[in-house]
Amino acid sequence: MIHIMQTEKCHRLRRSAASRYLLDEWGISRTPATLAKLATVGGGPRFEHAGRVPLYPEPELDRWARGLISPLKSSTSDRPTQGDDRMSDEGQ
Repeated sequence: MIHIMQTEKCHRLRRSAASRYLLDEWGISRTPATLAKLATVGGGPRFEHAGRVPLYPEPELDRWARGLISPLKSSTSDRPTQGDDRMSDEGQ
């Protein structure tokens, strides 16, 4: 018996478009090369493949971006919380 997994209908973006989406929608700068590296070593947004082409569903990009952003702070001296130690492309 063959099981076919149905995926929800949503926009799926290629890596360069996913990079732009993260910057435009969330202010998070990750180059396509960084997304490619994260796809290899882990820690990036989940993705699918269409043949050899990686596709990033927008809801997965949103979920991943939310995980990077800390709660609001009123001062730089507020205690660090989960997500504060994440690095931008410059530090990777």
